[in-house]
Amino acid sequence: MKYRSWLKALAVATLVTVSAGSAWACTVFMVGKNATVDGSVMTSHTCDGWYDQRIQIIPGGPHKAGEMVPIHKNICYQTRPKAELQLAGEIPQVPETYTYFHVGYPFMNEKSVVMGEYTWGGRDENLCEEKGWMMIEQLQALALQRAATARDAIRIMGELAEKYGYADGGEAVSVADKNGEVWLFEICGPGPLWTPESGKPGAIWVAQRIPDDGFAMGANRARIAEIEWDNKNDFMYSSNIRSFAQEMGWWKEGEPFVFHKIYNPNPYGSPYYQQRREWRAYSLIEPGLKLDPNLAEQYPLVIKPSKKLSVQDLMAVYRDNLEGTPYDLTTGLAAGPFGTPTRYATPKGVRPENRKGNDWDRSISLFRCSYSFVSQVRPDMPDPIAAVLWFGEDQPSTTLYMPIYAGTTEVPRPYAVGKRHQFDRDSAWWAWNFVGNWADLKFSHMIQDIRQVQQQLEGKYFLELPQADKKALEYYQKDPKLAVDFINRFVNENLTEGLDTWWNLAWNLVGKYHDGMVISPDGSFSTPGYPTWWLEKVGFGDTDAEPKH
Repeated sequence: MKYRSWLKALAVATLVTVSAGSAWACTVFMVGKNATVDGSVMTSHTCDGWYDQRIQIIPGGPHKAGEMVPIHKNICYQTRPKAELQLAGEIPQVPETYTYFHVGYPFMNEKSVVMGEYTWGGRDENLCEEKGWMMIEQLQALALQRAATARDAIRIMGELAEKYGYADGGEAVSVADKNGEVWLFEICGPGPLWTPESGKPGAIWVAQRIPDDGFAMGANRARIAEIEWDNKNDFMYSSNIRSFAQEMGWWKEGEPFVFHKIYNPNPYGSPYYQQRREWRAYSLIEPGLKLDPNLAEQYPLVIKPSKKLSVQDLMAVYRDNLEGTPYDLTTGLAAGPFGTPTRYATPKGVRPENRKGNDWDRSISLFRCSYSFVSQVRPDMPDPIAAVLWFGEDQPSTTLYMPIYAGTTEVPRPYAVGKRHQFDRDSAWWAWNFVGNWADLKFSHMIQDIRQVQQQLEGKYFLELPQADKKALEYYQKDPKLAVDFINRFVNENLTEGLDTWWNLAWNLVGKYHDGMVISPDGSFSTPGYPTWWLEKVGFGDTDAEPKH
């Protein structure tokens, strides 16, 4: 009890520091190989908050004996002007590393290992900000540099966190590979009393393999339930996962060991912040489940879809704003006259007195998203071709998803640069962010223009991909370097086309929708005004002068 009391007191002080850097929200999907249309495994990620959207491709290669790797905190915030990198220490480098894609949360390497991420927070007593070195994005970067499989990536993240201490709040990482496996890894810290000299593991973690015929998701609360301790094929975990919970009084021998209940009993945010997304995604994937939308308890982690899923299916779920449900964000007075789904963060100080503990509903697509992706990892392809990551800047509902192969070694400069606190015409992210924000002015109109361009270009990319796969494979069989050259051309041409198209779309929307008008290319225009229902709700005409006599 004394240990627990000290831990609680120290955690309160630590919480302020860690909370400031915790993720605003992310949503991750995982699909087994037998549940997809092409036999690939899929995982995905929405990075919902102000995170580094720049794609930096970090080359791998051999390293000299004695090389050290700097370990930093604040890696994912490097487009925030005041979020300086914090050097925690250095660890030994491995003899050889793989090329990987560094972004807010690093997401892919040349071996076609792909990762998504979401935060789940966890208990205050697990926080270890002072002595721990490893943040989740640092673990992802190290694992992608060192791992050729999902299992290796999980082992590496677990071992490094245990050795050097995990400093972040509760986090989750999905990991997919060309061996046809997709896993969910969840981790939290050892508490503020941990030190490297203690001899104890510096993290608590567990990983579960998603069944080949399953669909799973996570949305800001821990998801892994009961652990099958002897099932080494489908579960991995730290040695202290039970002993720590027992020492803290959170679990007793003989009781069911449910990871999310023990380590994340009170998810952050409002009760429906996580649950609403879980309900919506599972319901869209398998409508026959008839899930209760108001169930604050956990839904099952894994469901079995009745139809095979495609990349396009996951994209459609990511673009959802709860349309057609009682919680539809595109309807009602809060959506305004033109049905915008955007709901800005509302400080408690300005909320009505009887609504201090309430919040807006939370859709899967979110206006403050930095980037998102849906990936497919094909088991019958060589490393540089196996994974295709469909990348989109800004919020899913108004983004364009463009294909990036795992073997890509360069991207157009606008995707690798960009400030976020100043409008930057040279940054790709601003093209999509501008369109998303402009669309809010007359969303029900402009989203039709946006969807038309989305369907046109994404349809083109999906038609081109099989032929690109074929050519890349032919080049690879002659010389892998030729395949990489081809991949770079294909990816860069599409990324450039997508960016040019989106800036053109932006200016077309500005010209078409301004001053209440909808203007045609020939100069004709209409002034649709406001919908009648909205005029009635806001008291249209109530301020007219008294009738003339």
